[in-house]
Amino acid sequence: MNFDLSDDQVALRDGIRALLQGKYPMARVREGFDRSVFEDLAGAGVFSLRDDGFGWTDAAVVYEELGRALVPGPLVWSFGRAVPTAGCCCPAPGAVLVEHLDAIDDLLVLRRDGVWRIGAADLVGAGQDWPLDPLTPVWRVDGLPDGEPVGETDAAGGLWYSGGVLTAAYLVGMADACTTLAVDYAKERRQFERAIGSFQAVKHLCADMAVRAEVARAAVHTAACVLDDPGVGDRERTVSGAKLLANEAAIANGRAATQVFGGMGFTWEVDVHLYLKRAWVLDTVFGSVEHLADAVAGTLPPPAARALASPDRENRG
Repeated sequence: MNFDLSDDQVALRDGIRALLQGKYPMARVREGFDRSVFEDLAGAGVFSLRDDGFGWTDAAVVYEELGRALVPGPLVWSFGRAVPTAGCCCPAPGAVLVEHLDAIDDLLVLRRDGVWRIGAADLVGAGQDWPLDPLTPVWRVDGLPDGEPVGETDAAGGLWYSGGVLTAAYLVGMADACTTLAVDYAKERRQFERAIGSFQAVKHLCADMAVRAEVARAAVHTAACVLDDPGVGDRERTVSGAKLLANEAAIANGRAATQVFGGMGFTWEVDVHLYLKRAWVLDTVFGSVEHLADAVAGTLPPPAARALASPDRENRG
């Protein structure tokens, strides 16, 4: 299968990248999400790609660029919708953490019996002082109203797979951005009168980062192709595998980039820690690494499944 981007996809990627570089430099990203972010992206057609005739592979290209720029907000849940929308997956009874409650219009809840929409005005919660990702504010909501059903009874499955692909694409963009940040810094930072990028240990870190990002990108493009044409592969296996590899790439690359930056990587002024924290947050939606490994294992013959599910399968970085 050829995973090279078509000329149209290259133009789409470059157009979105130019838009984000102009409108969302890191200084603005650090201000967090507001309605103007959604309106700008909606005006550019980001959330209406499917309605405008684009495929899931095109959407993956766009969301990879959103991840590269670390654009904040409920971008995946808002895809295909006219208003900012957050979501949660099959919440357990009791308190639920809802992202961006002050900026969204709707909350989508994925349950076993379908997708349910709850108006943000019907939710009462308390903002949390120390969210894991400082650019993803969360509110603690004690219990959810019933809401109203959205789509058919199998809508939850479709949203699970499409949301998984878009989130994985966003994570790949983050993993690639961390690689670029680490390589650029390694070329500039000097130690013992040499650029630290000339040291073998740093070279290996950067090379591993590039490989992880590229492998995850190939997996995401494969999953997007399956969503566009379900007959070419197993949707459960490919989407779960793509999100699994994207989770691992973003988290491991965020850690490796922080290591390349040294002590500076942990400071507020350096961007890499923001990518790492966002990766930790996105690992919890549409399946964590552990959950997805089990999901992929369930689609494989027993010997392969046992190998994948082994706790020694891979050091996550």
